[in-house]
Amino acid sequence: MPGPDDTRPDGGEHDPQGLDVARRIARAARGAAPKPAPRKKPTGRRPDDPTPLGDLLKEVIAEEGWTREVSVHQLLARWPALVGPVNAAHSVPEGYADTVLTVRAESSTWATSLRTMAPQLVAVLNEQLGQGTVTRVVVLGPEAPTWKKGRRSVPGRGPRDTYG
Repeated sequence: MPGPDDTRPDGGEHDPQGLDVARRIARAARGAAPKPAPRKKPTGRRPDDPTPLGDLLKEVIAEEGWTREVSVHQLLARWPALVGPVNAAHSVPEGYADTVLTVRAESSTWATSLRTMAPQLVAVLNEQLGQGTVTRVVVLGPEAPTWKKGRRSVPGRGPRDTYG
């Protein structure tokens, strides 16, 4: 029997699993209007048993269509196993969007080395994640420092002009 703490401000029953909160957060993150979803109980469990958080996350990930993104990021967490410990020590995956993986190398030499192995990396990723998950690997070199400070600048040699 529900007690005084088992109701939500909107009048609905309390969700002890927290799945309704997770769904509302997911909808808000992608800009959709929040709406309550019907709850289903896992089979083989008592109704008052708490649902493990991992099971709830898997359900939300599947419902929201994030399975591919999560799989890619889990695989990239094992970056050294994909490219080898030496290459991993000199590079880091920066992002994944629209089937393109972006990798940042610490020097132009390491960037060139990783570019030569990009086709094999695409093949390994697609083998483990499914064909078409990664279509291209973009390897970027190090970011060059900038001398520009602030919104306005004047043309010229920058701070070196003051030394001389």
